[in-house]
Amino acid sequence: MSVAVVTDSTAYLPADLVERHGIEVVPLYVVLAGRSGREGADISPHDVARALSTRGQQVSTSRPTPGDFIAAYRRCLDGGAERVVSIHLSAELSSTADAARMAAAQVGEHLVTVIDSRSAAMGTGFAVLAAVRTAEQGGDAHAVADAARTTASRTRTLFVVDTLEHLRRGGRIGAAASLLGTALSMKPVLHMVDGQVVPLEKVRTSARALARLVQRAVETAAGGPVDLAVHHLAAPERAQRLADDLRQALPQAGELVVSELGAAIGAHVGPGALGVVVSPTTDPGGAPPEDEAH
Repeated sequence: MSVAVVTDSTAYLPADLVERHGIEVVPLYVVLAGRSGREGADISPHDVARALSTRGQQVSTSRPTPGDFIAAYRRCLDGGAERVVSIHLSAELSSTADAARMAAAQVGEHLVTVIDSRSAAMGTGFAVLAAVRTAEQGGDAHAVADAARTTASRTRTLFVVDTLEHLRRGGRIGAAASLLGTALSMKPVLHMVDGQVVPLEKVRTSARALARLVQRAVETAAGGPVDLAVHHLAAPERAQRLADDLRQALPQAGELVVSELGAAIGAHVGPGALGVVVSPTTDPGGAPPEDEAH
């Protein structure tokens, strides 16, 4: 391909898709139990879930360095790519995209285009897949970047957490802080809007929360074709049940990815978190309303 696609580890793309499409993935760093390591390579989701479940254990994350991105971009260019499109999680949640831009400035902004997906997990991942498929079809850097931006803007990310405490500690909840005082007997359903995590609604039981995820996914699909992803941290059986419910409720869905959250996002949502990402694959009547995007 004349255009290479780079992303970061928080897209949580399944390894087979990364390998099949030749996607360059730059890992974030995770610190737990006094040691620092690369997400996915040195520190696993199991390590993070165990640490978060242990009293007194702290988990923190940091962005890749500009040097990490420079090395990735040069690998792509040395490997034959003429341009690079680099797609990353929301700048509202991490400074990863800023590090990528610093690297692009050094490698050459005429060679590297950096995109803030304004989303996270497969909300970013589906934008990456749209970009790489456009590149595989011979699209130039402009077309590849446009495919990523369009897909990211139309993809919706929703999730349920067992507790808001991890999001509160990490400073990642924004307006969701208003839920803290009443969350003891409620299960908050959250979503991404303009790159931030905000509350969508509150329900009284975990079963009801998961049912609402399915209902919201159906509403987002609006009868059209979609790709889907289910994310979890340390909840594989619940994630599979949710995936089965989604497949039954949305028989027109194409790809359905089930992926465990890694350390960088898992540290903020905590064990037991479940998420759904809905990515329309055609545009039946224009982009979704602004408050429904992401």
